Amino acid sequence: MAFNFGAPSGTSGTAAATAAPAGGFGGFGTTSTTAGSAFSFSAPTNTGTTGLFGGTQNKGFGFGTGFGTTTGTSTGLGTGLGTGLGFGGFNTQQQQQTTLGGLFSQPTQAPTQSNQLINTASALSAPTLLGDERDAILAKWNQLQAFWGTGKGYFNNNIPPVEFTQENPFCRFKAVGYSCMPSNKDEDGLVVLVFNKKETEIRSQQQQLVESLHKVLGGNQTLTVNVEGTKTLPDDQTEVVIYVVERSPNGTSRRVPATTLYAHFEQANIKTQLQQLGVTLSMTRTELSPAQIKQLLQNPPAGVDPIIWEQAKVDNPDSEKLIPVPMVGFKELLRRLKVQDQMTKQHQTRLDIISEDISELQKNQTTSVAKIAQYKRKLMDLSHRTLQVVLIKQEIQRKSGYAIQADEEQLRVQLDTIQGELNAPTQFKGRLNELMSQIRMQNHFGAVRSEERYYIDADLLREIKQHLKQQQEGLSHLISIIKDDLEDIKLVEHGLNETIHIRGGVFS
Repeated sequence: MAFNFGAPSGTSGTAAATAAPAGGFGGFGTTSTTAGSAFSFSAPTNTGTTGLFGGTQNKGFGFGTGFGTTTGTSTGLGTGLGTGLGFGGFNTQQQQQTTLGGLFSQPTQAPTQSNQLINTASALSAPTLLGDERDAILAKWNQLQAFWGTGKGYFNNNIPPVEFTQENPFCRFKAVGYSCMPSNKDEDGLVVLVFNKKETEIRSQQQQLVESLHKVLGGNQTLTVNVEGTKTLPDDQTEVVIYVVERSPNGTSRRVPATTLYAHFEQANIKTQLQQLGVTLSMTRTELSPAQIKQLLQNPPAGVDPIIWEQAKVDNPDSEKLIPVPMVGFKELLRRLKVQDQMTKQHQTRLDIISEDISELQKNQTTSVAKIAQYKRKLMDLSHRTLQVVLIKQEIQRKSGYAIQADEEQLRVQLDTIQGELNAPTQFKGRLNELMSQIRMQNHFGAVRSEERYYIDADLLREIKQHLKQQQEGLSHLISIIKDDLEDIKLVEHGLNETIHIRGGVFS
């Protein structure tokens, strides 16, 4: 955005004509002036410049001041704003007449304005303080002060000096931005309180704050203070939006209008109590009526060229939501930059939260896709099993009433043979039972160790008993065989002993 000191380029003439101001917004474009008299109020001749509102001007300040609310006490909306911020000064009935009559309009005292304009012209173009060539140097100095927007312009010994402020039409440090217009109605009862505290401190003490505001309202039990929202502002300030609900004896409730609540807060004793709580500013947040908007747009702010103001209205990117507001001085520009930077940080924080939510949703989506694929496979398996059952059932119904065929008889014999082999204790069934027991014990091993208790399935216990019984029978049979063999050995040994004894007697 073009925002510079705006030194005009012109041809050299007399000593007092080299710094002649070229209108209120000459600093926002290259302005060519022709040398003539010491000072001229004629419109400058602009050559090859887009000016403040040409092309893509004011894009850096299109967000307005805090998106509809402002945070300082500067005179960004003109000298008629006073201590109001944003559009709070336009929302109360008590200040409606002042708002519509003097906020953006010129002073109503025409003679005083005319005298001030003449004095300003004399100070900038033809001072007669010294009566020699030094008056030309003084004129340049007065012009420099007028461009800067500060200082006093001495021009006559008998007339007080002119006070140069940033609202004077020759101040070069001006721009026009756009602020959002609030869309809330008076019935919503929204009132903004700006606290000179950090947002974390406000949130941690929100309940105490609500109780304190309830005491400020007189401690009436029919009134309830509610916090609509909080927002961080630059310079460690916090904006708190509140509304008050009033309950009637018949059980109904309504919100206290914003103008009524604001008027109560603006009372001297109530305002002192709010200041003790850390409130630096209070204002309503209500929409402007069409008549108010029309009045504001028709009257340019103090020190703003009507042509520039008309161009600002034309360049408004969204006339339904935005309204042009002047930015006078570096302080106002810095404040708006801080607000914009604060909002950018808040937007980035919100984007980070949204990004985390998107990542979480993507993880959930991946899990859901895997589960869907698993359920599809399970559905396919169940479909095949169902189809097999249906086919078998259909085959059974088709073969019902027919005698058993030869191939079926052969299959039955084979099945009986296999079943007999499986049921044989010394064949596959015994081995399968042993393997099954080992597998089940292995499956229950972890749980058994953690709980230090043994749980055996009834079927498994029965199989173990049967197996042990078979082992016991085998051992008993083996023991009987061993006993028979021992008896036979004893008989053989006894026979051998008798034979040896007989042979010994014969040889003796």
